[in-house]
Amino acid sequence: MTQLRRTLGVFDAVVVGLGSMVGAGIFAALGPAARAAGSGLLPALGVAASVAYCNATASARLAARYPASGGTYVYGRERLGVFWGYLAGWSFVVGKTASCAAMALTAGAYLWPEQAHAVAVAAVVALTAVNYRGIQKSALLTRAIVALVLAVLTAVVTVLLSSGSGDPGRLAPGADVTAGGVLQAAGLLFFAFAGYARIATLGEEVRDPARTIPRAVPLALGITLLVYAAVAGSVLAVLGPGALAASPAPLADAARAAGAAWLVPVVTVGAAVAALGSLLSLILGVSRTTLAMARDGHLPAPLAAVHPRFQVPHHAETAVGAVVALVAATADLRGAIGFSSFGVLAYYGIANAAAWTLGPRERPLAACGLVGCGVLAFALPLASVLAGLGVLAAGVVAYAVTRGRPGHPGE
Repeated sequence: MTQLRRTLGVFDAVVVGLGSMVGAGIFAALGPAARAAGSGLLPALGVAASVAYCNATASARLAARYPASGGTYVYGRERLGVFWGYLAGWSFVVGKTASCAAMALTAGAYLWPEQAHAVAVAAVVALTAVNYRGIQKSALLTRAIVALVLAVLTAVVTVLLSSGSGDPGRLAPGADVTAGGVLQAAGLLFFAFAGYARIATLGEEVRDPARTIPRAVPLALGITLLVYAAVAGSVLAVLGPGALAASPAPLADAARAAGAAWLVPVVTVGAAVAALGSLLSLILGVSRTTLAMARDGHLPAPLAAVHPRFQVPHHAETAVGAVVALVAATADLRGAIGFSSFGVLAYYGIANAAAWTLGPRERPLAACGLVGCGVLAFALPLASVLAGLGVLAAGVVAYAVTRGRPGHPGE
């Protein structure tokens, strides 16, 4: 048995996308983004969402054409050639493995700061076990997590807006705003949007993919943008750009500033649950891309195995979980996020290049998405750019070394 079972409809597909997006950015990226953009935080959110929309459209149209596990790895291979598909897969697996570790560490930092690494490793092990039991169980758990996180964020926005402590004047960009700062903030906030195409990497497990995927991707993105705009706007109005930039936990600090200290424990639990929800969906996506690359000979063949009972790529999931646990045990949260962002933007850049080849109708948005990914990637902090370029170079070397082997797909 080499094919996965199609069990996901539009609703579950949207939930998987929401579980990948809502949480990571809204609890973790607002502070760093405000440090870069200052009072230009909301314009930066708009830039990130615009690039994400272009990428989402490209991914949805490609996924409807190629409804197989692997996402842009498959699209790049089919539309641009084996090497570009491989490079997309490499960027995704490496970048998102770092994202998995970042989400695990975020949960640890909220739940037990003194033992953040131990909590992170335990979370990876537990959620890998959930994924091992089957995609439908993962979707059901993700649905519950998304419902809880949205309830917490709704409570935060409602309390902040009704407290009378917000100043709408703080929402307008001021003299501190620079184009470079807005672009860097947009690159950081893009990290929070990057899960919109998670359902594309699960294309082989979606019912009626030609109809389901193009509907689910923009729906998930649109809902997430509304949530992010409401939360970012209310927090910025209460704290102001300076306090927001200095805050390691901006939602909790905004609740305190609004005189709602009772809400702080709720925010803490919501942040931890959101991070775990993102981790759950990230492990799903990375393992499916690993499966696709193993099927094509870019990774060891045993990683292509599908469990006869649970119908999941169990070897790939176990391997991904082990690597993420190792990174979570040793890595720094800030470094993991920065390392991930460049790889994610490279991945979606290849998706837009692949969408360009579909025809004239797709080209305007694909071009905007490709340029946008490039601009945001190189607007990131220099350390992130250099690390990302180093990872891509290592992937190119690995491809060149293995290309001459018998059976390599590049031959």
